[in-house]
Amino acid sequence: MDTADYERLYRETAASVVSIYREAGRRGAGSGFLYDDAHVVTNEHVVRGRERVDVRYADASWTSGLVVGSDRYTDLAVVEVPDRPANADPLPVAENAPRPGSPVAALGNPFGLDGSITTGVVSGVNRSMPTTGGFAVPDAVQTDAPIDPGNSGGPLVAATDGHPVVGVNRAKSGDAVGFAVSARVVATVVPTLLDEGRYHHASLGVKTVDVTPQVATANGLDTPRGVVVVGNRDGTTPLHGGSTRRVRGRRVPTGDVIVGFAGHAVRSHEKLTRLLLTDATPGEPVSLTVVRDGREVELTVTPTERPVSREDRQRADSESTTIPVE
Repeated sequence: MDTADYERLYRETAASVVSIYREAGRRGAGSGFLYDDAHVVTNEHVVRGRERVDVRYADASWTSGLVVGSDRYTDLAVVEVPDRPANADPLPVAENAPRPGSPVAALGNPFGLDGSITTGVVSGVNRSMPTTGGFAVPDAVQTDAPIDPGNSGGPLVAATDGHPVVGVNRAKSGDAVGFAVSARVVATVVPTLLDEGRYHHASLGVKTVDVTPQVATANGLDTPRGVVVVGNRDGTTPLHGGSTRRVRGRRVPTGDVIVGFAGHAVRSHEKLTRLLLTDATPGEPVSLTVVRDGREVELTVTPTERPVSREDRQRADSESTTIPVE
């Protein structure tokens, strides 16, 4: 197995990583990286509540950045920068998901320590990344590369030729468990943030849980697969669910079991949420395969737009608290 050349990786990518400051003269709120010639990608929570931020490059030069798009549900944001150092080039975003076990490096500015690099491997993919907002970001990359406060928004870079970004650092959940927003989510959401300033998420209007062996028995499935509908949020969907049945002394949910979405097999809640993000658009019909009363049936469902988060709605209803950056 080839040894990762982290020294070369750092030399070829560090100039493209930035520190982001929400308030002038304060410790950096987080990190980011050059996405194209005029834009930096970071986490939404790094720039939350700000229209402008200060951006500091690796060569210690500064510029003022304008937040042109953000999305709380994927924790991504785009900052427009009017200029950049000559040696700071955009970092490519990976086209494919990384393989577990492949070497990566997390770049950023933890604890205000500019230009830091930590290393590790991809520990897992297709994870649901929990957030303090009560929802999860789908398709996350898990890594054991240390991710600490200030690393948020920086790139998780593959230690392969070209050093593509495989994720946007976001969270640490344990001594050896960190998460990053996947390159696939970046490629889906960021172009829309650039064009429209926000991303329109599709929703089926239902709550689902994974199918366990007991749930499979209660719903007439031969093997555990898919997700069962356990609640209806808006009352407009043709999907059924919300009842229970006793199996082996326990009450378990019964309802429509979603096993297919737009031609893709659905084996878990994580897969369904990723497909809603990458393969569905509000207002455009999508085909679902569901098991209903033990029989597989095809349905056509028109997703609605996922409601604006409670935090965003409260902020919109209140007076602006944006602190201008001088």
